Amino acid sequence: MTPVGQQALSLDDFSALLFKGAPLTLGEAALAKVKANFDFLTIFSSDKLIYGINTGFGPMAQYKVEKENLLQLQYNLIRSHSSGSGKLLSSLLCRAAMIARLNSLMQAYSGVHPELCELLKALINLDIVPCIYEHGGVGASGDLVQLAHLGLTLIGEGEVWFEGHVHPTAEIFAKFGLRPLAIRIREGLAILNGTSVMTAIGLVNILRARRLVQWSAILSAMTNEVVEAYDDHYSHELNHVKLHKGQQRVAAMLRELLQGSKLIRSRTEHLYHPGSLEQEVFEDKVQEYYSLRCVTQILGPIYDTVCNAEKILVDELNSVSDNPVVDHLNNNIFHGGNFHGDYVSLEMDKLKIAITRLSMLSERQLNYLMNDKLNQKFPPFLNLGVLGFNFGMQGVQFTATSTVAENQTLSFPMYVHSIPNNNDNQDIVSMGANAALLAKKVIDNSYEVLSIQLMSVAQAIDYAECQSRLAPLTASVYHRIRGIFPRFADDQPKYKDLEKLRNMLEQSDPVISF
Repeated sequence: MTPVGQQALSLDDFSALLFKGAPLTLGEAALAKVKANFDFLTIFSSDKLIYGINTGFGPMAQYKVEKENLLQLQYNLIRSHSSGSGKLLSSLLCRAAMIARLNSLMQAYSGVHPELCELLKALINLDIVPCIYEHGGVGASGDLVQLAHLGLTLIGEGEVWFEGHVHPTAEIFAKFGLRPLAIRIREGLAILNGTSVMTAIGLVNILRARRLVQWSAILSAMTNEVVEAYDDHYSHELNHVKLHKGQQRVAAMLRELLQGSKLIRSRTEHLYHPGSLEQEVFEDKVQEYYSLRCVTQILGPIYDTVCNAEKILVDELNSVSDNPVVDHLNNNIFHGGNFHGDYVSLEMDKLKIAITRLSMLSERQLNYLMNDKLNQKFPPFLNLGVLGFNFGMQGVQFTATSTVAENQTLSFPMYVHSIPNNNDNQDIVSMGANAALLAKKVIDNSYEVLSIQLMSVAQAIDYAECQSRLAPLTASVYHRIRGIFPRFADDQPKYKDLEKLRNMLEQSDPVISF
């Protein structure tokens, strides 16, 4: 694993640190820059008025802070802003925030002592993570409230996640012989000022959204296959004349997934032959419903949205989101607003709209399989039992429909929802953490919807008895489903099966690459 600070982290680097337990190390050259940056600040700030070092914060910046109170000022900032509420973020998201904050500090523009970076590294490697609450940040001076809870942990106070449980920080520090951070000049402000929480949540959202796109392509392919759709709608010839990377990539996914299928039909063989016009009314639809034949046009922009969000969020991960920026290379300190979270907020809004659309596609494909009047192929609700006596997939369809409806409501953007606060000092704010958390909720919901579709597609395949005619890749997915969720005809509760299938979607590698 490349040391943090040595070069820009990629999404794969971030994922490896977060999910694969890759040991985190710090680049020696980068640490030397952090030390040089701190030494510069020590000298530069000794006789100058600098925001957040010898002044109050925000609208209180016009008040000078006396020399004997400068360090206590930083502790006051951390403690006063540790005011989050609501649910605790998962330990995974808190760990992600620590990685993001450390990577920002290692850019050597925050004036912190290297000991802060070393302590963060130790906590990450020991998987000791701060308890951070969902509610608090407005995303203007970054994630002030959420990052204050990180600061509280670093000074040995508050609570931490460790081995799946919440413990007093002091207790866990004592267990491992860790020494709380001793504030030097501006470590309090440097910890709080930044977009690291919204960025971390956003990066995890992107990793999960990529997987959703893969599974949506898989389920779209299987749905087309089980209804014996025509092959031209995902052909190279049709899609390459639409000049969008996402559409062309999704079409390639479908071609890969359906290679070798004995169910997909060739339009040339079935409709472009002599005698094809002899009927007056064609019982077989000449073109499939849009949710089947427009998959590349619907999933394509979703794919592109995820890719764009990845680029923006990875740039944010490797950025300096502090204020002021301590620039020892130019021997100056620059005041501005790099902590403003607009980049993250806007991308998370676009991402949640795109994933809501993905869940809508899933629900429409599901409805097609459920409605015998539409598909003219399967019994109502894919009921493999006795019609009228058994209910098949009727119950779970309600869950899918209501969950998609929630996604549609959650898709109202946070980016345009600014409320001035902080005595109107923060007169326009990004709500970046809120945007990231709402996108996370939409993604959570979408995994639930796709789990129901996964269950339904397997039932459709069993009714059609077409297992042996599936493409090799879709057949492997079918057998994976049936290893978790057996075929059923008699009515049984499905909620535990849905949870198992959701875990499969979240944890099992899809059979195609993104």
